[in-house]
Amino acid sequence: MKLTTTLTEIALAAEEKEAENLAFRSFLQSQDSNDIDGLVQELDALITPQIDCTSCGNCCRNLMINVTEDEVSALATHLNTSNTELKEKYIETGSSNDRMIINTIPCHFLHENRCTIYEHRFAGCREFPALHLPNFNKRLFTTFTHYSNCLIIYNVVEEMKNKLSFHQ
Repeated sequence: MKLTTTLTEIALAAEEKEAENLAFRSFLQSQDSNDIDGLVQELDALITPQIDCTSCGNCCRNLMINVTEDEVSALATHLNTSNTELKEKYIETGSSNDRMIINTIPCHFLHENRCTIYEHRFAGCREFPALHLPNFNKRLFTTFTHYSNCLIIYNVVEEMKNKLSFHQ
């Protein structure tokens, strides 16, 4: 299996394969979700170690990350600041104060393609690209939204097409 390892290549391929990917999404929804989960997790375990995320950092340039109060507290402690100061500087709160997100894209904590708070990063950061999680078929919209800007997602999806003998 030859991996595609540049963002330029996957961005161009994503444009070329737009119709194919729409058909593939429909195809995936017709498949047994447990079988698809198994295949995705197998490919994720094979492909992810071959991708150097620190050569990319694109997820940190594109994701809107939800944040919990517990994560704010943990990061504030790590950064030796108060929850209030951390929120004022890095977090945007929804009008009903029930949702919090990082207030800039790219993320404040990205420096030279590396996360400066890696050990204390938020759950959304830890989970991305979420290929290790069950119910892949319920996340197809999100997965294909990031297909053109995540080397791991792109390569897993393309290898899935091969393994499932999908041809449009």
